[in-house]
Parts: sequence; C-alpha cells; structure tokens
Amino acid sequence: MDLTRDTVESIALLARLAVTAEEMPIYVDSLSKILNFVAQLEAVATSAVEPMAHPLADQVQRLRPDVVTESNERSKYQQCAPRVDAGLYLVPKVID
Repeated sequence: MDLTRDTVESIALLARLAVTAEEMPIYVDSLSKILNFVAQLEAVATSAVEPMAHPLADQVQRLRPDVVTESNERSKYQQCAPRVDAGLYLVPKVID
C-alpha cells in the first residue's frame, strides 16, 4: 500500500504532528514501507497455529518473595513539601 502525500498530511494533521515539506517524502516512504510490511504479515496463514495462553506454559518463572524491605518514611519525605495535610501533598488548584 503506497501512501500519497495528501494521505500523510491528513495523518499528520490528525496526530497533531508538524511535518515540514523537506520531511514529507521521508514520511511518505517510511509509512508506506511499514504498511506494506503489515500487509505481508497479514498474508501469512496462521489458522493452524495454536494460540499461546502464556509464553511460559511449561516453565516455572522464578519470583522473589513478596516481602517489605523498606520502612515507611513518609513524614521524612514530606518535611520539605510546602503544604501537607493528613499525610497528603497539597497542591494548588489548576482547573476551575
């Protein structure tokens, strides 16, 4: 699928991207190559491939024990905060 300059300009507008006239041919070419590659992937027959429920189905993943390793030092960290109330940082209202 080869994209046109107009199509890429529309995509850039929708994505709020500023693409210069010098960059436009690069974007047209790169995006066309990406879409052509996706089309190749879609052409592969995958109906006989069994989906994996988990990539480590027959293996065991080693996990560390879920234990607390640090103490709560919230009051120490909040000493330098301009405003704190009940353990929460108070910030200025930014939305009316």
